[in-house]
Amino acid sequence: MGFFKKLKERVTSPKATVSLKLDKNVYALGENLEGALTVASEEEIDATEIRAELRCIEKRKTRRLETETRTLPDGRQETRQVWRDHVEETTIHSANPQASGPTHLSAGYRSDFAFSAAIPPGGKPSYASVDASVTWNIKGVIGVKGRPDVTSSAIEIQVVEAPEIAMISCEYCGTLMPETDISCPNCGAKRKA
Repeated sequence: MGFFKKLKERVTSPKATVSLKLDKNVYALGENLEGALTVASEEEIDATEIRAELRCIEKRKTRRLETETRTLPDGRQETRQVWRDHVEETTIHSANPQASGPTHLSAGYRSDFAFSAAIPPGGKPSYASVDASVTWNIKGVIGVKGRPDVTSSAIEIQVVEAPEIAMISCEYCGTLMPETDISCPNCGAKRKA
């Protein structure tokens, strides 16, 4: 293999695609996000893994006092304090659920890979305001050693607060249980009504 062909392979992604399919676009905190990655390849690839990348990013506008120096027409230096707007970005949650480990993809290969990712119950729900925002994004990735990864476009999902579930006492043992349960998690007795 020639030097330029090797160099080209190091800077170009393989001829393959990955697309992401989700059952829905709104999830509650604490819920499992389940989906599938559809992988198609036009060339031989040894993928290191097939995964999804779930990220929760918080952005906040802030103001900082910065020192600015400028040169005056007579050559003197003038220093002054100036307020500047900045956007601070923080990754609140990051997960890379794996759909498949090392896989050989031949030319013409096409398959679906299921994956699951937990949205943490203590996470932040999606929101946007004038000064801040929290966004949840997910994308599919085919990892390739020595070459750029193949990625799908990112999909923004909405994450909402988990609905409140009322708790009731078991008629037999008195253990508290969600009113949506049919039987007691402690003694196993079925609810009367």
